[in-house]
Amino acid sequence: MRGKDIEIVRSRKRKKTVQAREENGKIYVYLPAGMSREEEKKYVDELVKKMERRKRRRELNSDESLSRRAQELNEKYFGGKLEFEIKYVTNQSRRFGSCTPQDKKIRISDRLADMPSWVRDYVIVHELAHLIQPDHSKKFWEMVNRYKYTERARGYLMAVGMESDD
Repeated sequence: MRGKDIEIVRSRKRKKTVQAREENGKIYVYLPAGMSREEEKKYVDELVKKMERRKRRRELNSDESLSRRAQELNEKYFGGKLEFEIKYVTNQSRRFGSCTPQDKKIRISDRLADMPSWVRDYVIVHELAHLIQPDHSKKFWEMVNRYKYTERARGYLMAVGMESDD
């Protein structure tokens, strides 16, 4: 279980619900007394994974470095004129980022947090460009291609299965 200290707590009162909480670095998983070992393993794995995702989301979203870096790229490539809100999200496994120009919100896949900074920068520039040009037109790519590692970053993302080659 990923090296975590886990304690299983079974209860006769608990009939269907499962629950987990972390306290002092230890994860307590509460299960119905009658649950099979196979079901136990499934739920423990699922709950621990869910807790790790939540913890990672809190860590990523509390870190202002993504916002700072996006603002630096805004200054460099867009003259600082763009207004936006940017954050990491954990629910994008097939996309590297998304942008809603209407509400100026940019979401970046948390998978990018562990990739090289030049790949993350490309994705940020890509999504910032969508605030001006919502499609993938020639004008859009002219803006994005001002970032010197665009081609390399797109190749990297294709290799990890997060960018289409169209």
